[in-house]
Amino acid sequence: MSCPERTCTANTADKRNISLPETHGRNTPWKFYNHLIGKMPDDIYVRDYCLGTHWTYMEADCGMGVSFTCKGGGKRTHKFDLRGRRLKEVAELAKSWNFEEASLGVAALNAWYARPELLDPLGAAYDEPIELPDGSIRKIDAFEMYRPRISAHENACVTVVGHFPNVNRISEYAQLTVLERNCTSALDTPDPACEYVVPASDYTFITGVTIINKTAPRLLELAKNGTTVFVGPSVVISPFLFDWDVETLAGSVVADPEKVRFAVKSGSGQLFGEALQMCTVTRPKE
Repeated sequence: MSCPERTCTANTADKRNISLPETHGRNTPWKFYNHLIGKMPDDIYVRDYCLGTHWTYMEADCGMGVSFTCKGGGKRTHKFDLRGRRLKEVAELAKSWNFEEASLGVAALNAWYARPELLDPLGAAYDEPIELPDGSIRKIDAFEMYRPRISAHENACVTVVGHFPNVNRISEYAQLTVLERNCTSALDTPDPACEYVVPASDYTFITGVTIINKTAPRLLELAKNGTTVFVGPSVVISPFLFDWDVETLAGSVVADPEKVRFAVKSGSGQLFGEALQMCTVTRPKE
């Protein structure tokens, strides 16, 4: 876990550049990332961040963003202090092939995009979690939101990219394929099968982690003939994704920054339902 122990101002930022010059081709999948980064302002600065064991947060002048901590990929090369840097510059790390760096970059994107002042005009809906008698937290997730619609679709084929908790319940009312990079369940199919499975899927639920590991642009292209939903805290809730034929963005906003800091740094605490609040934005009907 990598956490800075103090905050700093823009004047004390490390002078080394975050530069990924090979990622600026217009007619390449990098356009997905470059558009999201390009719409961020130049005058917002990073104040604090933590690359936790399971989750990552990035705190800036505008607010806090969260992403899953994805491990692996290439060698980490940007190890210098990110505090005091422009948030837009740090978001460039979303394009890094080192997935820990990319986790920081996606958290930076979410620090800007996952804010009610941007999401409310898009018709954002926020889930109010309910504590059950056993102490667990119930929240309506994207899968349950789509269940009535999928159930009404005879012999619907559903593909879920990423093994989400309780994902097997979808098999009760649809033909289910779960694509997973690290297969641990009999239900899982190795994710290279996406080329074979996703184009024929009626509904595709894609984890936000695919933004970190760079598979998102290709998966969105494969899924364009069906209904596509982006799911999870790493989802960047930007209407730009509607241009990629995404119907619904089911991500999260930070409800309690202090609880996020504690949960990320300690690896405990109630991240979902307390620190984070589920937020859903659906593409306007034409």
